Amino acid sequence: MSFLTKLERKYGKFAIPNLTIILIVFFVIGYCIQFQPDAVSMINLNPELVLQGQVWRLITWIFMPPDQISIFVIITIMFYFHVGRTLENVLGDFFYTLYIVSGIVFTATGIMLTYIVLKLLGMEEMAAFFTTYSNTSTYYLCMSMYLAYAFMFPDRQVLLYFIIPIRIKWLGYLYIAYIIYDILIYGLIGYYAGMVAIIVSILNYILFYILVKGKGAISPAHRKRKKQYKREVRQTQILTRHKCAICGQTEEDNPSLEFRYCSRCNGNYEYCQNHLFTHEHKK
Repeated sequence: MSFLTKLERKYGKFAIPNLTIILIVFFVIGYCIQFQPDAVSMINLNPELVLQGQVWRLITWIFMPPDQISIFVIITIMFYFHVGRTLENVLGDFFYTLYIVSGIVFTATGIMLTYIVLKLLGMEEMAAFFTTYSNTSTYYLCMSMYLAYAFMFPDRQVLLYFIIPIRIKWLGYLYIAYIIYDILIYGLIGYYAGMVAIIVSILNYILFYILVKGKGAISPAHRKRKKQYKREVRQTQILTRHKCAICGQTEEDNPSLEFRYCSRCNGNYEYCQNHLFTHEHKK
């Protein structure tokens, strides 16, 4: 975690606030796009077309939602919104941004490399089949969000289908079992490219688990205190000690200004150097 802390100190300014809301908006746009099949074919992550120059697909596949629109999926998206916002508050904007962006990069990179390897090995048929897989890759990206949530809050309880009370950790185990099942099924049918695609989609969670497990570095209370401390520091930094009673300028507006109190004014009136001798005295 010391390595991640160093990254935050150096690159924390690149954190994306409200990233969960941005992802949900992307999914909503993706659901709208699904009504236009031609538009979908222009944004999905097709490795063959990427190599032909359509590099925008390395990013636009994020608009592809986890599943087809339905009432159940809408409820699931709302749950993922809660999960994402919670992770943002606990991990902080930088770590959460790093987690999501790394998942996106691992997925796109893994799919592209797998396709290139298949082509180099002469497995043309499997490579052609593999180009359709990435349409559902955001499903595993969302799943990696939930796994991180289950890891950090294992004893929280939710109502499955609004009826069955169940602890988060058991749903996490169920998700892991489902992922392993998918990997095994792909292995049995010889679809090794699909196995690779699933693994790279959740590689961010695997790394997160390895880095955090047993180190106690990620604590909701710790993150809350850290976030509160940063907020108080920012508020302290913007407090001004001097303000001109005439023009209202402060040392924040112009650090080169000098301020003085006027001894001839009744009350504590402070003036900048431009108005110290020209103001009308307060009596």
